[in-house]
Amino acid sequence: MDNKRLILAVSLSMLVVFAWNFFFATPPQKHPAQQAATTEKARQAPSVSEAAPATPAPSSQDFVPTEGRTVKVDTPLYTAVFNSDGGILESFVLKNYKQTIKPDSPDVDLVGKDAIAKGPMGVILTRKGQELHTWLGGKWAFEGSDLNITEGKQVLVFTGQSGDYRLERRLTFDAKTYLIDEDLTVTNMSTTGFEASVSFTAAAQSMTAKDDRYNPTRISWLNDSGRDEETDRDDLKEEGVTSGNMLKWTGIQSNYFLFAIIPGAENSVMYSGVQDDIFRMAVEEPATLLPNVAKTMKASYYVGPCERDMLATMPNELQQAVHFGWFDVLAKPLLIALDYLYQYVHNYGIAIIILTILIKLVFWPLSQKSYESMERMKKLQPMITKLRDKYGDDKQKLQQETMALYKTYKVNPAGGCVPMLLQIPVFFGLYKALLGAIELRHAPFIEFVPFTKIVWLADLSAKDPYYVTPLIMGATMFLQQLMTPTAGDPTQKKIMLFMPVVFTFIFLNFPSGLVVYWLLNNLLSIGQQWLMIAKNKKKEAQNKAA
Repeated sequence: MDNKRLILAVSLSMLVVFAWNFFFATPPQKHPAQQAATTEKARQAPSVSEAAPATPAPSSQDFVPTEGRTVKVDTPLYTAVFNSDGGILESFVLKNYKQTIKPDSPDVDLVGKDAIAKGPMGVILTRKGQELHTWLGGKWAFEGSDLNITEGKQVLVFTGQSGDYRLERRLTFDAKTYLIDEDLTVTNMSTTGFEASVSFTAAAQSMTAKDDRYNPTRISWLNDSGRDEETDRDDLKEEGVTSGNMLKWTGIQSNYFLFAIIPGAENSVMYSGVQDDIFRMAVEEPATLLPNVAKTMKASYYVGPCERDMLATMPNELQQAVHFGWFDVLAKPLLIALDYLYQYVHNYGIAIIILTILIKLVFWPLSQKSYESMERMKKLQPMITKLRDKYGDDKQKLQQETMALYKTYKVNPAGGCVPMLLQIPVFFGLYKALLGAIELRHAPFIEFVPFTKIVWLADLSAKDPYYVTPLIMGATMFLQQLMTPTAGDPTQKKIMLFMPVVFTFIFLNFPSGLVVYWLLNNLLSIGQQWLMIAKNKKKEAQNKAA
């Protein structure tokens, strides 16, 4: 087997992964028939006779509506503003996260004013497809005041009534987390029972630019079939997406932020889409409403950053909202190591450099074997070229003579690539980690161009504004190709020399933290190759002298 072809195959495989992420990164869709089956199953509700009675219904005369107003909830982590007409979330401002790196930048609002009409944190009561009650219908009452929560938990209660239906929403807030728990009590004050459904809703403006390939706003969810997501905004707008049965959570999210609904019932199903550039989501569960009986249902909302430590404390495996695809099992430990290093250097750019060096040291012996194998292959190239000239028309004979040559000189044609293949999962694991780690958002490395006030690498989650690092990275890849022993095939050589151009183009808009990692890894590889070449030249000189 030609060692150079193996190297070419590995390089092309890496290019395919990058290019796919750049142009086509959209997870596979579930088959429509499968979706329909799971949705129908989710809609099946218990019969009226099977439902256990709850507390007796109140009288309709007990309800006194109040004028709608805003209600503010202030915690150490966020400021949330609700409207007492339905308990609709009007804004959710994160105190520890800015929209940009500018000093006067406002804090991040995960809802946005345009999303208010779509009912963030609203509820919908339906019967056989007919909407009975929403945050927009009926009258609402609220007694209480704004909340200022410095520790512990506090509650807001919104009560609504329309015709024969009473809704009471109890929202519980915790000073230490971004989780909001809801207890929704629906009372059927009529004389007949029926099967209905209750939906908990979420809505948010896009969390990222529409054309952001590396950090798209998306709908994600986890059910009994595993984790899935939809990133194609056009599909969400035209067709929407539906989760299967046994929903654990669903969310509107980017790489860095998440607005999730965690249902309290196992037989919940999610419906979502994009309307007027607003991401909408509803989690529906069946409800049996007996006459003159109150029924309580539960749900929770997580509205906040994708902080892995906090998500790990949330219910229903919400930590899986942060997922790095195939390389998740490697990416998360590497991020833990990155955070550990940051505790000592207090600069994520430096932490990336140290981590890259440590990874290179771990794989140094494997890389050394790879370079040694390539050097041995290089020495055989003149003989292989002669065999090609002699047996060019007889492929079988050429293969036999080539393998005999490898055996005579004890050269493994795959020896240069096997060590490289073992390193690739780790490289891509770190690549995925740096692409989506919230730690790098607005984290500076070299904040200003040296000796100037020109802002440069002030945000490791953003691209290099002057493309300095990706261009240097491309130059180092080109230098690596020149240093790598080449095969006799001129076509392969041209392809290998063209690849740095393609990689440079792809890396131009990558987060600068990722480019710093790749650039440093190239420099370390060049250094190792140079040491290997110098060692071989010294050895050859000694042999000649002897």
